[in-house]
Amino acid sequence: MSKMYSTANLSDKELKEQGNRLFSLHKYEDAANCYTKAIIKNPNQALYFTNRALSYLKLKRFESSCQDCRRALDIDANLVKGHFFLGLALQGLELYDESIKHLQRAHDLAKEQKLNYGDDMTSVLRQVRKRRFQIKEEQRINQEIELQSYVNKLIIEDADRSLAELQKKEGKGKEGEDNSHFADLRREIEEKRDSSMAQLNDLFAKVDDNRRKRDVPDYLCGKISFEILQEPVITPSGITYERKDIEEHLQRVGHFDPVTRVRLTQDQLIPNLAMKEVVDAFLQENEWALDY
Repeated sequence: MSKMYSTANLSDKELKEQGNRLFSLHKYEDAANCYTKAIIKNPNQALYFTNRALSYLKLKRFESSCQDCRRALDIDANLVKGHFFLGLALQGLELYDESIKHLQRAHDLAKEQKLNYGDDMTSVLRQVRKRRFQIKEEQRINQEIELQSYVNKLIIEDADRSLAELQKKEGKGKEGEDNSHFADLRREIEEKRDSSMAQLNDLFAKVDDNRRKRDVPDYLCGKISFEILQEPVITPSGITYERKDIEEHLQRVGHFDPVTRVRLTQDQLIPNLAMKEVVDAFLQENEWALDY
């Protein structure tokens, strides 16, 4: 065995450092094994669990990553990486509600602890929220399709019952009797059935049209949090941001425009009133976007 992999006499910190080196080489399985040995020697170090959790994330072993994050959070409930990696692992398991809860907690803790995670955390949070929204949209669409089919079925069944009753009455008529009015009644039932189905399908066609439009254009969302703009401001570079997001960036990250990297200070931010009007008009016509 090479010296690099000889771990018998290494301390937990040395094992962690070796795991870090292996991780940087994209040897995630070997890195996870080193972190495991570090954990065995010192099971009270939350960092070892989050390091192994990240290795498991790279290996797409989301259940194992979740377990390690929860063990890390048992040791330190305010560990930003613990909540962030747990949110990512839960995203991998498609447990979006719980994922959002931990990603939001990681974001809030990072702000409280004045940690600089750039804008990656808010970007991931936005992606998970958008995916949850898409899933709810898919569920809503399926429910609407099922409802349309069910109501159409009821209309047809009602018409069939009326036609069957009419046929019975017609069969009981006396021989030689003029039954032309039965044909008129039959035609009325069929026309009512066809008209009701046409109206129903036209209504759902309009719903389909609205459904296709249920997406928030990127230009209505902030460049940092990717949330719908509420108080848009524009920089000298011509980039529009949500005020609270860009102000937080200037305080936490540095005095520069995140997109253009040009020097920027808070007093250079100007309210973007035109964009505010566009966003308000969009929300007025698309109230669902408040949950986007």
